[in-house]
Amino acid sequence: MTARSTRRTTAAHSRLAAAGAIAVAGALLLTGCGDQTKDKDTSSGGSSSAGSAPLAGKLPAEIRDKGVIKVGSDIAYAPVEFKDKSGKVAGLDPDVAAALGKQLGVTFQFENGTFDALLTGIRSSRYDIAMSAMTDNKSRQQGVDPTTGKKVGEGVDFVDYLQAGVSIYTRKGDTGGISSWSDLCGKKIALERGTVSQDLAKAEAKKCPAGKKLTIEAFDDDQQAQTRLRSGGVDAASSDFPVAAYAVKTSGGGNDFQIVGQQVEAAPYGIAVGKSNTQLRDALQAAVNAIIKNGEYQKILEKWGAQDGAVKESAINGGK
Repeated sequence: MTARSTRRTTAAHSRLAAAGAIAVAGALLLTGCGDQTKDKDTSSGGSSSAGSAPLAGKLPAEIRDKGVIKVGSDIAYAPVEFKDKSGKVAGLDPDVAAALGKQLGVTFQFENGTFDALLTGIRSSRYDIAMSAMTDNKSRQQGVDPTTGKKVGEGVDFVDYLQAGVSIYTRKGDTGGISSWSDLCGKKIALERGTVSQDLAKAEAKKCPAGKKLTIEAFDDDQQAQTRLRSGGVDAASSDFPVAAYAVKTSGGGNDFQIVGQQVEAAPYGIAVGKSNTQLRDALQAAVNAIIKNGEYQKILEKWGAQDGAVKESAINGGK
């Protein structure tokens, strides 16, 4: 699953060359982002009373007393997080959050936001955490722009819970000779702003020779990028593999898109938490490890076809 691919910012920017990463591709036929200026979605990840929750005591008192963890998420990144036909928040991340809520005795309240503003939302206390198919990488941990190395804000810590890579896809039957990132010079690519996909595209653009510019069109969410590709406005699009695979499988009944080449930048997805909020971070890690141990984690991944991205144990800041 996106290195959302900041999905998706990463060493890219998050959003798989290794065999294990390619395995993700095999089973992740499924996986996003939204508009922070729009709605606040009060759908929750589920909870149990603090009295019956085995890990409630690990939470900071103020969160335990409120009974709510506010989650910043770009809720337009199916199948990781999206709104179903009834308007309810659904997907892999909300299901994982619901399982964590049972362990911690709180409700995870998802609030819709543009992906590239989620970390800012944590810094301003708009959200307690961000859970949005976000790639754990050093640039986000340190709060620096991956392309310039300049400080852009306070870094965050990550509680890792899944592995995913980044993919390129084109219109079905119209690859334009694109099979890797190095084939994009002279082409146009659509992607979500603030993701690893954007970081990779920027890095590739610097390598293109004169006269063969790579044009990058960055959008607020992945659905807009898909629409741009579908209409023929660009030659390719990029997102985390789970999201790309899901788009290939579902858009136009499977007739709109095709993935080209292999996944790259295999990396963990992480729940982002403010650097100073170590107690919440550690409580989340304990909850992730608890659902891994009790089998609920595996059931959720299998539900969304993401089982090959499973981790055996949650790490803190495991991204490179």
